[in-house]
Amino acid sequence: MSFPLLTATAALPAVGALATAAVPAARRTTAKWLALTVSLATFVLAAVIAVRFEPGGARYQLTESHAWIKDFGVRYELGVDGIAVALVALTALLIPFVILAGWHDADPMETGSRRWRPTQGFFALILAVEAMVILSFEATDVFVFYIFFEAMLIPMYFLIGGFGDRAHEHGEKAASTQRSYAAVKFLLYNLAGGLIMLAAVIGLYVQAGNFSLPEIVQARASGSLHMATSTERWLFLGFFFAFAVKAPLWPLHTWLPNAMGEATAPVAVLITAVVDKVGTFAMLRFCLQLFPEASKWATPVILVLALISIIYGALLAVGQRDIKRLVAYASISHFGFIILGIFAMTSQGQSGATLYMVNHGISTAALMLVAGFLISRRGSRLIADYGGVQKVAPVLAGTFLIGSLATLSLPGLAPFVSEFLVLVGTFTRHPAIGIIATLGIVLAALYTLVLYQRTMTGPVKAEVAEMPDLRVRELLVVAPLIALLIFLGVYPKPVADIVNPAVRQTMSDVHQTDPQPKVEAAK
Repeated sequence: MSFPLLTATAALPAVGALATAAVPAARRTTAKWLALTVSLATFVLAAVIAVRFEPGGARYQLTESHAWIKDFGVRYELGVDGIAVALVALTALLIPFVILAGWHDADPMETGSRRWRPTQGFFALILAVEAMVILSFEATDVFVFYIFFEAMLIPMYFLIGGFGDRAHEHGEKAASTQRSYAAVKFLLYNLAGGLIMLAAVIGLYVQAGNFSLPEIVQARASGSLHMATSTERWLFLGFFFAFAVKAPLWPLHTWLPNAMGEATAPVAVLITAVVDKVGTFAMLRFCLQLFPEASKWATPVILVLALISIIYGALLAVGQRDIKRLVAYASISHFGFIILGIFAMTSQGQSGATLYMVNHGISTAALMLVAGFLISRRGSRLIADYGGVQKVAPVLAGTFLIGSLATLSLPGLAPFVSEFLVLVGTFTRHPAIGIIATLGIVLAALYTLVLYQRTMTGPVKAEVAEMPDLRVRELLVVAPLIALLIFLGVYPKPVADIVNPAVRQTMSDVHQTDPQPKVEAAK
């Protein structure tokens, strides 16, 4: 097709970010509606991509390629496979809900003397992140991917540090200090990963002479490009380290609880449901395709790290006193499942991991945004400050319960299918790891149900006795996410049909086939 659909899908929020930032400070409502309109239009373009994509067709579709930096072999190359289509759609779907949920998060606030936060800047930064994430999913030139992989850190830094959560048990001054600490930690961790990846990107260019992912993969498959074993392994580690920080994978995870805890609930959703998915997506697209032998070499260690993430994240979630930090540690556990599925090297595991990226994004968004509505009413993130909420705000409590049940992968809700496929895919090749990973499900039931019990049931605490139920705007945020969790839990086929061909191609890249069932011969 002649129309550059992929570029337009990323350019629209980028232009929208500039337009929103240019709105006068006195016209905050205009900036909000402009950002929301742009995000909805972006979702329409993402839906067009999904409709035009042919799952049984070429690996990369809707491709665009233009010369950029000829002397270094850099081209502006875009293309989407089934995995990228699913994640572009997820990103475009969630951003309108993020904007609507954060409608008042950058409004003027009173802290002794009247202070103003740039409302238009808040929404412009969200759109900027959306544009960079979408381009990261679409880029098939490694250098182009790297640019946006790193550039998204800048708006995220300001969203965490400049527009953090106002609810803090020690007051605004302590909150400001904690926000700054969380933002700097987020930036330093991810910059460190990015710098190591940059060295690997340069090394890849030295080996291949260009940055085009399809060309490099084809050259490796045909034998015209050969890498020494040690070189391939070092390059793999450079890429994987950056993606493991972004994902995040234990022990590179420590920035996430701080960032999610100090960010507003919508920005926390942006972090874990959107930005972090770039890390796991890149493992599938770049690590496995560019370095198949090194990927198999590193698999045993990565599986152990993923297993530690599952159990460690779940255990720390059990002991949390802070609602948002509990969701953050739960996400670390879930990302462990995703990485486990990717490196199980089975089609079930990788299909489950890809579905998990989508379903985790929806379920975490539902739970975190409802938690944000709850926290904004009480002004506290501490679990102990709540009790009996379901008696005074039954709709809020009901949606919180569904989000919690999705987090523990209850059958009938979307994450269950993903987690089941990951565990089946892991067990067929690594039974011991698959068995131990199931402990994460037990711990998930513990931390989610205890969270609901302590906040929503029991006697009504005086501080929540007058708590209002969800308002119309908040229902517009939560209801579609709950509906999607139920729909994809019952009928995941639409997403599975899109991602499965891409998974089969990735399995072929790493020269892996699914283990055959072991049955005894009939006597």
